[in-house]
Amino acid sequence: MAKTPPNCAMVLFGAHGDLTKRLVIPALYNLARQNQLPKNFALLGVDHNNCTAKQWRDDLHDFMESLTQSKGEAKEKKIDEKVWKKLSANFHYLTADFTKDKTYSDLGAELAKMDKAYKLDGNALFYLAVADRFFGTVVDGLGHAGLLKQNGKHWRRVVIEKPFGHDLKSAKELNARIRKQLDEHQIFRIDHFLGKETVQNILALRFANGLFEPIWNRDRIDHVQITVAETVGVEERAGFYEVTGALRDMVPNHLFQLVAMMAMEPPSSFDADVVRARKADVFKAMHPLTTSDVVRGQYGAGKIGDEAVRAYRSEDGVKKDSATETYVAMKLGIDNWRWAGVPFYIRTGKRMTRRSTEIAIRFKRAPYALFRETKTEEMKSDWLVLRIQPDEGICLHFNAKQPGTEMVLDSVALNFNYKDWFKAAPAVGYETLLYDVFTGDGTLFQRADQVEAAWAVVDPILKAWAEEKPTDFPNYKAGSAGPKAADELLREDGHAWRAIE
Repeated sequence: MAKTPPNCAMVLFGAHGDLTKRLVIPALYNLARQNQLPKNFALLGVDHNNCTAKQWRDDLHDFMESLTQSKGEAKEKKIDEKVWKKLSANFHYLTADFTKDKTYSDLGAELAKMDKAYKLDGNALFYLAVADRFFGTVVDGLGHAGLLKQNGKHWRRVVIEKPFGHDLKSAKELNARIRKQLDEHQIFRIDHFLGKETVQNILALRFANGLFEPIWNRDRIDHVQITVAETVGVEERAGFYEVTGALRDMVPNHLFQLVAMMAMEPPSSFDADVVRARKADVFKAMHPLTTSDVVRGQYGAGKIGDEAVRAYRSEDGVKKDSATETYVAMKLGIDNWRWAGVPFYIRTGKRMTRRSTEIAIRFKRAPYALFRETKTEEMKSDWLVLRIQPDEGICLHFNAKQPGTEMVLDSVALNFNYKDWFKAAPAVGYETLLYDVFTGDGTLFQRADQVEAAWAVVDPILKAWAEEKPTDFPNYKAGSAGPKAADELLREDGHAWRAIE
């Protein structure tokens, strides 16, 4: 049974933002339903919008009614009014400008009032659901106002959303700036991918089963494919996406975290710093990338299902000659004993044939072809496929004899479906991460050295792409599996991408 987190206040910067409505508030609601919030808890929303606490609560309630993410369901018809009333009764609001000193003195006064009224023991969590240009400003403001000081009696923690920097230089500068005000253990750099039950299940699969860990190395694994495919376009985020692109948006965080979970050495314990150090080791061991290891793409007009989809350059807010990539694929090498010679192929893109996130491990062929009734080219390699979303589970593909008098083989599958087995769907992500922040567990959050090591891998590509604009954009149709050049990336090694399923 999960322990009850300590009493605390939560200060939510960006209280009117999309992230707050779609993810943070539903996660708090889910925790409240599961009785996993602190016994004494209060939330202070901070934003520049001029409104009252009641207006803010009503706005959140209306949004929650339209899209409630309860554990195990993407949507439900209505929220539990009893749970919501109890939770939102302790919601407060402060109209403020993040750039003004007065904001933080006012915030300190509000926190003191809330602490006394709700008996919060002086503990406070500051959640930065704001544009990344405000990260340093808000942390400086909190630090200069003395709101980040902690002692043996109370704690102060800060949650920071991605993007954490735009390249290696900016990531180092941001790390240096916020660490003037905070110790590393107070900083929780959040990546919602790591909150997914199925991502955390990678560790259980590897380290809790004697079946897999002995073969989790270059002697038995031929290569690894990681796919994060989306059917959506940029939606309302054109301004953000135009200066970010698929590489910055997805690779140093989401995809590299999946690679790290797959490739890390066994930690001596599940202490947060031990686990994070093993992940950082993976990034530091990655072979330096060149442009020949990476493919970029941008979607043109096409169809997804029966729906006609316009090209990226025709999206609202996008330049007509935009060089921003909406797809990236790359070949990674990890230079250590376990993985030397094993390519890790990763890809992510928007407006692809279907939504799917999976990790596929291809094992090497059996060393000797005993089964001569089956042609060599028909002998399929074994695959272990970890489905992260939407159909969460694990599938093992292997060869078995077909019915009949002859020894002819075919590929079959053992399939584990998360929802069917546990009779419950996995958590959507933010509940787990928020609970971990409340309890002070940093295992699933990125440390400074991880962030900088990940940016160091992709930085040479960012610089090369900045100097050489693409001449073939758009180079894949919406509703397809991506550009042909990405297929060539694997074909050169005698491999092929798995179909996006």
